[in-house]
Amino acid sequence: MIRTIFALLFVLLFLILGIPVLFVEWIIGKFNKPAADISSLRIVQWAFRVILFISGTKVTVIGEENVPKDTPVLYIGNHRSYFDIIITYARCPRLTGYVAKDNIAKVPLLSNWMRRLYCLFLNRTDVKEGLKTILTGIEQIKNGVSMCIFPEGTRSKGDSELDMLPFKSGSFKMAEKTGCTIIPMAITGSSHIFEDHLPSVRKTHVVLQYGEPILLSELSKDEKKQLASLAQDRVKKMLEDNRKYL
Repeated sequence: MIRTIFALLFVLLFLILGIPVLFVEWIIGKFNKPAADISSLRIVQWAFRVILFISGTKVTVIGEENVPKDTPVLYIGNHRSYFDIIITYARCPRLTGYVAKDNIAKVPLLSNWMRRLYCLFLNRTDVKEGLKTILTGIEQIKNGVSMCIFPEGTRSKGDSELDMLPFKSGSFKMAEKTGCTIIPMAITGSSHIFEDHLPSVRKTHVVLQYGEPILLSELSKDEKKQLASLAQDRVKKMLEDNRKYL
């Protein structure tokens, strides 16, 4: 329980003390937007690494060489924990926006940082609004910002690491419309940090694996039609392989 309290206190202090930082970043962005974007990215990544340290989370990273550092990509992966965002975002080599639930947009300060870092808020019940969000993500990739989406649409709560909800095909539109590389991610053990024993945060070993890039230009016509299933199969294979590390 001590880890939970310390983690919450850190988040609260970061959001409060970060108010003037947000203002400074806004000013810098008026004169040098790329510099402001990168500094905001590194600040949040630092904060996420602190949270992982406080929570006692050890992360083993596999396949990081599969992530391009000079071009925007679409990250996709399984989703079992709120910590999935913290774990993966701390590793992003370049500016990356995440697609999140639209109710998070109502959280003050947190949503300000997320918008600052090109995160998008998806309305799942309004098809028209959902389409607008995806179109914005497409434009961001074209402008050099990587995007990350969890294609299950919500956290999987199955007993096994291999229990996943079906990947939604709409999640891949950002790659299909831009031709960007898809980087599959397999996150093993993240639910053991918090969700498996609410409300306590516990010391945990997590494995994050980046799979081989999926290049749409190299897929057959049939594979492109089954892109969501193909990507999910790759993630599942990595999850199966990585159970041995836990």
